[in-house]
Amino acid sequence: MAKLGGAVMLLPVFQDLIKPQWRAVLEELKRSGGLPVSELERRLDASYMALKQQCEDLKELGYLDRSRLPRTVVGRPEIFYSLSEKADALFPQAGTGFTLELLGELKAMFGENAPDKLLFQYFQRQQVAWRPLLEKSQSLEERAAKWVTLRTKLGCAAVLCDEAAGGLRIEEYHHPLQRVFEHYPRAVAMELRMMEQLLGTRVQRRELAGGRTGQPRVVFELAR
Repeated sequence: MAKLGGAVMLLPVFQDLIKPQWRAVLEELKRSGGLPVSELERRLDASYMALKQQCEDLKELGYLDRSRLPRTVVGRPEIFYSLSEKADALFPQAGTGFTLELLGELKAMFGENAPDKLLFQYFQRQQVAWRPLLEKSQSLEERAAKWVTLRTKLGCAAVLCDEAAGGLRIEEYHHPLQRVFEHYPRAVAMELRMMEQLLGTRVQRRELAGGRTGQPRVVFELAR
């Protein structure tokens, strides 16, 4: 397969994890906006059948959309592949570093408490958006399960644990706002207050180091 010109566009972690041939297809489709397999064959110097299979594999995984383009000459319509919305996550976005820079600029322009005020508004809006989704649940267990589903969609690695001895608790192994919390610790209490309001119970939050036995995590213990 021919090497592509220009800088590699995928996030570094995906450069290591994604098959090189898939990476080439994804990056070429990102550059072009979408191509038929015949054009991918020309640009990547790979066999038509191999590229078609790679595209189909990526489509099955949800990273490509497939459509048909009518030919300008006599013949059957060509299959056209383009990146799906899911594929956006494979490429660099304005992430935590950008958020921290904006909050820092906000502090410089409007005072020490400005970032906390903005974060408070963020959690308030999230609470308003999530309340209709949670208030339909009849029990704390149902609300907690729905909470875990919503948190997972935000990028948190959350699980719900219900044990006779340990009680009802939620464990999170990843939080997209963790670095923001490190710089603006008041936001932790804001999020906890939102959680208590939506779940309708007192919540105790504990941060646990992973040590040699596992990943660090945050445990939310729910009072029944």
